[in-house]
Amino acid sequence: MDSHPPPTPSLDSLGVLADASARAPHTLELASRHLDSSLVDVLGILGFDESYVSARGSYLYDAAGRAYLDFHTGEGFASLGHNHPGVREVLQAVLAADLIDGVQIHYSPLAGMLAEALSQLLPEGLDAVFFASTGAEAVDSAMKFARAASGRPRLLSCDSGFHGVTLGPLSLVGDEFFKEGFGPLLPGCARVRFGDLERLEAELAAKDVAAFILEPIQGRMVTLPPPGYLHAAQELCRRYGTLFVLDEIQTGLGRTGSWFALEQWDLQPDFVLVGKALSGGYMPVAAMVTRREIFQKAVGTLERSYVHQSTYGRNRLSMAAGLATLRIIERDRLLEHVAHVGAIMRDGLTELQTRYEMIKEVRASGMMIGIELGAPSTRVARINWRLIHMASEGLFPQLIVIPLHRDHGVITMAAGKNDVIKFLPPLTLSESEAGSFLEALDAVLAECHTSSSRNLAVVRDIATTTMRRRARAKLK
Repeated sequence: MDSHPPPTPSLDSLGVLADASARAPHTLELASRHLDSSLVDVLGILGFDESYVSARGSYLYDAAGRAYLDFHTGEGFASLGHNHPGVREVLQAVLAADLIDGVQIHYSPLAGMLAEALSQLLPEGLDAVFFASTGAEAVDSAMKFARAASGRPRLLSCDSGFHGVTLGPLSLVGDEFFKEGFGPLLPGCARVRFGDLERLEAELAAKDVAAFILEPIQGRMVTLPPPGYLHAAQELCRRYGTLFVLDEIQTGLGRTGSWFALEQWDLQPDFVLVGKALSGGYMPVAAMVTRREIFQKAVGTLERSYVHQSTYGRNRLSMAAGLATLRIIERDRLLEHVAHVGAIMRDGLTELQTRYEMIKEVRASGMMIGIELGAPSTRVARINWRLIHMASEGLFPQLIVIPLHRDHGVITMAAGKNDVIKFLPPLTLSESEAGSFLEALDAVLAECHTSSSRNLAVVRDIATTTMRRRARAKLK
C-alpha cells in the first residue's frame, strides 16, 4: 500500500501529452480564460494554485518534486489512491482488446459482470442495475424510477443532505446556498431534519411520497445518524408505502470500513446509489441498484425499454475499472485496512481534541472523518473568530486548511459554509502516512493557539479583504 513507481511513458504520435507538458506553466491562465475563473481566484487566495504535475498513491507532486499528501482525493473519487497500477493494467488490456463500445445497441459481458458483482455485495433482492456517469445522474434515475414505480408525485430528503447539483438532485439538496439563482426547482420535493422521526412520519402519512432519499452518513459535514434512526426511518417507509433510497455515493465501497454503510445498521433499502469510488479514481461511473420489480414498473415493457438511457453509462472502460476496483478492494483486504487505519486516525484526532480547544467535535466512520471547529475562549481570539465569520461562514476552517497545505504538504478541504474540515484519504493510506498527517495537524493546531499566530493573521487578512470587496460591490 506504499506509493507506486511511475508508469512507462506511452507513445503519443499526436503530441497531446507533449503539448500539455509544454503548456503546463499556463494551466491556470487557460482555466481562467475558458473554465471557471472564480475558482481560479479562490485557489490563489487560499494558496492552492500549485502546479501539480503527477500523482501516485497517496500523493500529488508539483513541478519542483514536492510531495503533497492527499486527504481529499476528489471527494473520495481516488479511493485506491492516485493512478493505481492494478486498475491501469486492466484499462490498458481492455483498450488493447478493441472491444465493442456501442453501449446503446450492445451489452458487453463487462457491464453484466459489474452489475452482478455489485448485487452480490448488497442485500438480497437488489439485483437490477442502471449504470450512469455521475452520482447526480444515479440520484436522478432513482427519483424517476421511484415516481414511476409508486405512482406517487412527492420526494422527500433531509436538511443538510447533498445529492448533486444538476437540477433534479439539486431539488433534494438540504443547503439553500447551492440553490440560489437556479430556481424554480423540481416541484414536489420536501425536506425533514436528519434524525427527526416524528416529522418524517408526518410527511409520509399522506401516502403521496414516492421515495425518501438520504445519505446514511451525511457527507457534507460527516454527520452520523442518531442511534436507531435509519432502521426506524426504513420501517416508517415500509408502513406508508414509500420507497427507501440510500445515497451511498460517498459512503459506499469501503469508505466506512464495510462495503456499504448500510451494513452497519442491517438495512434493507429499495435503492442503493453508488458512485465516486466505483472506478478507483480513473473513470466517471455510477450506478443505481434497485429491486427487479421496481425496475420493471419504470421501464420494463418493450415500448418503454429505451425511455431512460445514459450514453456512456455502460462504456467498456468504466465497467472494467469498476470490476478491477472491487477485486482490488477484496484482494488487498482493504475493508479491514480501512477499519484499522481509520481507528488510528479517529483515536489520534480524539487525543488532539483533549489538548486543543479549537477542536469541538470529531466525527468518524472508517476513513470518512470530519472535525468541527469551535469558538476560542480568549477575548481577542473570539473577536477574530467573529470577524472571520462575518466575512464568510466557511472561512474559519482555512485557519487549519491553508497551513496544512502550505507548511506541511497536506491537502484537506473545508466542508462548505460551516466550521467543519472533512478528511477523505485514500483507502490505501498507510499507518505511517496517517501518523504524518496527525503530526502535521498537531503542529498547525499548536501554532493557531499561540497569541501571535501567523495562520490567524493570514485568515484575518482574507476576511478583511473579503468584507472590503463586498462593501465596494454594494457601492457600485
